Amino acid sequence: MDEIDRMLIRLLQQDATQPYAALGKAVGLSSGAAHERVRKLRERGVIRRTTIEVEPGALGRGVVAYVMVDGGAWMGDSAGRLAEIEEVEEAHVIAGPASVLLKVRTSSTQELQQVLRRVFEVDGVTGTRTIVVLETFFDRPVHIPQVESRL
Repeated sequence: MDEIDRMLIRLLQQDATQPYAALGKAVGLSSGAAHERVRKLRERGVIRRTTIEVEPGALGRGVVAYVMVDGGAWMGDSAGRLAEIEEVEEAHVIAGPASVLLKVRTSSTQELQQVLRRVFEVDGVTGTRTIVVLETFFDRPVHIPQVESRL
């Protein structure tokens, strides 16, 4: 990946609806060349998807919690069972005081409690510890490092 690819990614992170002509102009390429670069970034899996960013609170999903899940049997269908819980946005196998870390988003603490009960029903789960987010200072996309430009 070269600096032009990095620049295209940064531009798309700012606004994924930009036309290829605008992207090309910003990086010194034709519209067709910019389109081809973006297509190749998608093919290689660098760009996983193009989507919109929604304000969760506006959709009634203002409660964010991180759940540390204890247990040892993370083979089999445990990951699949966690993925079936719609309110679980992320799941990570971790090193540290727990086996798995979940990011959960709900409409209320009562709904969060219901989600925790469902997590506890997953085979292999022996306990949970939950941290409820009171305020988010910032949430940023993946940082694309800038290298010395030769454009």
